Amino acid sequence: MPPAAPPRPKRFGLSIAFLLIAAMTALFLNTCATTAPYTQSPQFRDGSFHNPVLPHKPGLREMPRLLWRFLFDKPVDAVPAVPLPMTTLTRAALLAAPDHSLFRLGHSTVLIKLDGAFWLTDPVFSERASPVQWAGPKRFHPPPIAIDELPPIRGVVLSHDHFDHLDRGAILALADKVDHFLAPLGVGDLLIEWGVDAAKVRQLDWWQSATVDGIRFVATPAQHFSGRSLLRDNPTLWASWVIEAPSLKLFFSGDSGYFDGFKAIGEKYGPFDLTLIECGAYDAQWRGVHMLPEDTLQAHLDLRGRHLLPVHNGTFDLALHDWYEPLERIRALAAARGVPLLTPIVGERVDLRAPQPTAAWWAPHP
Repeated sequence: MPPAAPPRPKRFGLSIAFLLIAAMTALFLNTCATTAPYTQSPQFRDGSFHNPVLPHKPGLREMPRLLWRFLFDKPVDAVPAVPLPMTTLTRAALLAAPDHSLFRLGHSTVLIKLDGAFWLTDPVFSERASPVQWAGPKRFHPPPIAIDELPPIRGVVLSHDHFDHLDRGAILALADKVDHFLAPLGVGDLLIEWGVDAAKVRQLDWWQSATVDGIRFVATPAQHFSGRSLLRDNPTLWASWVIEAPSLKLFFSGDSGYFDGFKAIGEKYGPFDLTLIECGAYDAQWRGVHMLPEDTLQAHLDLRGRHLLPVHNGTFDLALHDWYEPLERIRALAAARGVPLLTPIVGERVDLRAPQPTAAWWAPHP
């Protein structure tokens, strides 16, 4: 367990202000692309998208207690007490990196180099995962590289429309340097509404695929939800992704609760050389739409993955656990099952052909 930090005041005022401001801002300022009827999708009915099985989410009776916990019962170590280690990246270093390199940029944002081209997952570069940039969950660390320093990006792969995965500022800054945006149904319409060239946008339903430069991207099921405002429930689809290069196969979970879809994906497309699966910002109350570390490991096994790289942690305070808890728990679980685990420092290169062991950088040094 990391060394104890000096007591820090609980952020009652900030938390209350953010919850009120974010709710009002999302209600009145954010829009969702809802003009297109997605009647061709088996997931779409009655004006919104649905999971095959309705997952449990906190109901109205549970919300007061949940709100109380967020406002008055946050652990002291929900946010790191000291700056986190990070490897700063440069455009020159990325261009010189060998093929089959992966760089974790924070939360669920991963930069992958395949066959000389760069691909980004769920790019979030803003300081806050919020509808506004003056309140809301703030980054524990800066991005290891600025958007304007990135090399040309062949494509961006998006999992869903939540603020910690779909960053409008980042999308607009990337729009001119990205050739392709691959997105679930409705999310692509949102990008076009923001001003992204429609010719660059490909929208996919579950089990549909797109091939770019010999790399196949398959939008696969996830058990989650969507929405950037209080006006609509599930206006866009959510998805996980299979990435099949000629000599490498990756899986990116986006956000999801544990469900039997992982086994179906593993049977259809596995085994995978590497799985990028959410492990962080969880709680037992929302286990239907987010995974506990035990679920993360089981999903990896269902997918028939080799190496596991847990994402969705270490960047934003979005839950009620210590910031390092997801990494500590998944490390113990993976070790018990003999699963090779990769936990790179933000900005650290991972060799996808021959991944090397990574250090438990969040733990205290001997």
